[in-house]
Amino acid sequence: MMTTRRGLMLGAGALVLAGCNNGIGSNGASQIEARVSATQDYLFNQYPGTRDLASRAAGVLYMPLMTEAGLGFGGAFGRGALRIQGVTVDYYAAAKGSFGIQIGAQQYAHALFFMTPDALEKFRRSSGWAVSGDVRYASPEEGASIGKESTEINDVIALVFGQQGLIAGATLSGVKYTRIIP
Repeated sequence: MMTTRRGLMLGAGALVLAGCNNGIGSNGASQIEARVSATQDYLFNQYPGTRDLASRAAGVLYMPLMTEAGLGFGGAFGRGALRIQGVTVDYYAAAKGSFGIQIGAQQYAHALFFMTPDALEKFRRSSGWAVSGDVRYASPEEGASIGKESTEINDVIALVFGQQGLIAGATLSGVKYTRIIP
């Protein structure tokens, strides 16, 4: 079978459009919602201290599946939901870019706990919110016993968990969160 340039371009265009999957009536929101619920259940069952942390937070952004790969330049992408008092209020996409000495690929989940109403409001009002140095990162083991003292001095706490795969290196990176309509 002979492939023409026109056929190749049409096929590539169809793949790009299929990858968007953001049409009216798509199941994007229900798929994100199911993943977020499973991620929240996993987090609360594996690390019981996070249940209390979430109850004291003004809101929690759950990103159930971040896929990351890098070889010199790297990137990651995932979609999730912001929940306030356990109810989903918005959906978000996270995009991460990195540069440095790195090789590998991994998948992981993370949650951002907005510990003050001001931090949550700043996140929700921004057109795209980038993680910066004012976010405290915690390991899952630490998340299981995060205390009141650490949540009073940090406006936003990021908890990364469920890592699978391997990525190694030293990089400069940033993550940007953008509200989406799935």
